[in-house]
Amino acid sequence: MTTPTDDLKFEDAYVPEPEPGPEPLHRRLGLTDDEYRSVCRILGREPRPAELAMYSVMWSEHCSYKSSRPFLDRFPTEAPWVVVGPGENAGVIDLGDGWLAALRIESHNHPTFVEPFQGAATGIGGILRDVFTMGARPVALWDQIRFGPLDQPRNRYLFTGAVSGIAWYGNAVGVPTVGGEVAFEECYSGNPLVNVMCLGLMRSDELVLGTAGRPGTVAVLLGAATGRDGIGGASVLASASFDESSTTKRPSVQVGDPFEEKKLIEACLELYRRGLVVGIQDLGAAGLSCATSEPAARAGVGMEVHLEAVHVREPGMTAAELLMSESQERMMAFVDPDHVDQVLAVAERWEVDASVVGTVRAGGTLSVYEGDELVAEVPAASLSEDAPRYHRELGEPGWMEDLWSNTLGLVAPPDTSKTLLLLLDDPSIASAAWVYEQYDHMLFLNTVIGPGHDGTLLRVKGTRKGLAVSTDGNGRLCYLDPRRGAARLVYEAALNVALCGARPRAVVDNLNFGNPEKPEVMWQFRETVEGIAEACEALGVPVVGGNVSFYNETDGQDIYPTPVVGMLGLADPMPATPPRLDRAADGMDLWLFGPEWAINLAGSAFEQVAFGHVGGRPVAPDPTLAAAAIDAAVTLAADGLAPVLHDISDGGLAVAVAEICIASDIGVSLRVSDWRHLYAEDPHRFLAAAAPEDGDRIAEVAAEAGIPARRIGRFEGIDIVFELPGAVASVDVETAARTYREAIPRRVG
Repeated sequence: MTTPTDDLKFEDAYVPEPEPGPEPLHRRLGLTDDEYRSVCRILGREPRPAELAMYSVMWSEHCSYKSSRPFLDRFPTEAPWVVVGPGENAGVIDLGDGWLAALRIESHNHPTFVEPFQGAATGIGGILRDVFTMGARPVALWDQIRFGPLDQPRNRYLFTGAVSGIAWYGNAVGVPTVGGEVAFEECYSGNPLVNVMCLGLMRSDELVLGTAGRPGTVAVLLGAATGRDGIGGASVLASASFDESSTTKRPSVQVGDPFEEKKLIEACLELYRRGLVVGIQDLGAAGLSCATSEPAARAGVGMEVHLEAVHVREPGMTAAELLMSESQERMMAFVDPDHVDQVLAVAERWEVDASVVGTVRAGGTLSVYEGDELVAEVPAASLSEDAPRYHRELGEPGWMEDLWSNTLGLVAPPDTSKTLLLLLDDPSIASAAWVYEQYDHMLFLNTVIGPGHDGTLLRVKGTRKGLAVSTDGNGRLCYLDPRRGAARLVYEAALNVALCGARPRAVVDNLNFGNPEKPEVMWQFRETVEGIAEACEALGVPVVGGNVSFYNETDGQDIYPTPVVGMLGLADPMPATPPRLDRAADGMDLWLFGPEWAINLAGSAFEQVAFGHVGGRPVAPDPTLAAAAIDAAVTLAADGLAPVLHDISDGGLAVAVAEICIASDIGVSLRVSDWRHLYAEDPHRFLAAAAPEDGDRIAEVAAEAGIPARRIGRFEGIDIVFELPGAVASVDVETAARTYREAIPRRVG
């Protein structure tokens, strides 16, 4: 059973029952009957239509986190380098020497299902605004995208449309997409996932917060004109389950204009540099309702807003439509009255429309007028702080124990050559070049290590610093064990930034789940949060922001629990020659770092691809070994001992070795004692390619870090050769490369 907590600030008042007959307005807006009664109690009367519209978007699952908030306090959020943690538009950390980094991750899952091109494109626009709202210039984007199998026409349509939308918006606005991940699984057929992360840089004196300031401050609406596109888009679309009729919601998807966003970025950054704004808030989900109420609530003030002043592109919009619209490329700046003319002049110079739409008032009341008519009068804080907080029923699924016991069992050793090619042909493992080659990843010329590697490495111009980022997700692993799977994602992302020579510094997460009204989904959610929290605590890495996306369900079918972790690492100084996959050379030794040989295949790509099997329980992570692997990787990268460093993840050792060979165009010979060693995906393991004369120093680094390491092969020739007990298997690098590179292109046509 679902029950709200008792901490809502209700006033004693008569609460009318909804009238019988046609579906009442509050239900059509997505509010439950209980939530409607709560609104009546807060106001002490029946709400006006515009007020109901405001509460409906602000109390939606997407905006209020009403099902997830009771769990999110579990995350560690503090560290000496955290400047801004969760609760603002983006997290901010201190990089030293007066530099700050802002980072944020968001989802645009439901809009992408309805309209893949604009749904994904406006996801890019929204995440950019989250970052430059803080005063930072966006410098890079990462996309984490998941779809159903490409043999289904609709999945191909969704996938190609979303990639095109991301490329169109990111390239046009001038922010490079430098990494990410693409995966395909049947559970995403009815509900694709599009998660986008953005990183921005600024000087410490450029930080701006989303506050309305003190009474008398003026609210200036900047950017595109408001229209009916996007009404209830992110807030409503992302707060309910989907069915076959959901494609009819196309008008609710926002329409983006990257050129307008580019002008808005430059105008806002100039306003920040000149100290002309007190605070600023982007207009994303919930539009004007959010951009007025949240900054006012943070400052403990109220506002008077005049809707007739809002610049619009469609005539006859109602007050409710204006307050709910999620039209893109808009910002709300809070400005000292003496600076209003200067702000308007900056907007005019950048050809950005601007309107003075309100004034900050004392007292905490948000009053909205349309001409002389008062259309809404609500406590500003009630739209966010008084949103319902649900303690939903949760329980471990009854099938969990059966799933864990459903192991693959004893199978004959597979044909190693055929199995490797089968894995390399799987779109979730194969080269994602078809995706990232559509993105301009060299804008700003900051990219040192770009797409196609474990992590991305960016230089901070004018310094010796480097920033590494890895975004990681694995729904299948988290389906089998959400706590272990989520923790392993944190450790994997941390290791990936370490392989670039960086120390992990901060995490943002995007938690994608099914219907929260199902106890098993809420159990998966709680276990995932615990897994992320435990791993972050063990590493001493704070969570500085994130996003929760529920109701990823179509026709009753939930997606796998799919957390996505974005890890930011700092290399100070950045390695002079960072490791890359394409630097293996003839005669180099192949080293394996990590636990003794692994044989657990639960959750592996091998099981799923070769046998169509998903079952068993994945290996639990080891915090001590995770820290040791990170230490060893950072040292190897910083000292230039290993030209190639590569983690072992999807596809296991066999795929990891093949990826190095393909990138470097070199063969390898290696020996294993059990065929299962080739396909297990146990955590905290990585490969290193190094010159033979550096072997003693590499062994010393491993011993100092406290992680096992051993030579397992040598790079030579033109074939990938596996020596197994009683057998030798090989695949020539050219065939492996062709299979790997053509897997996605030949499926999308």
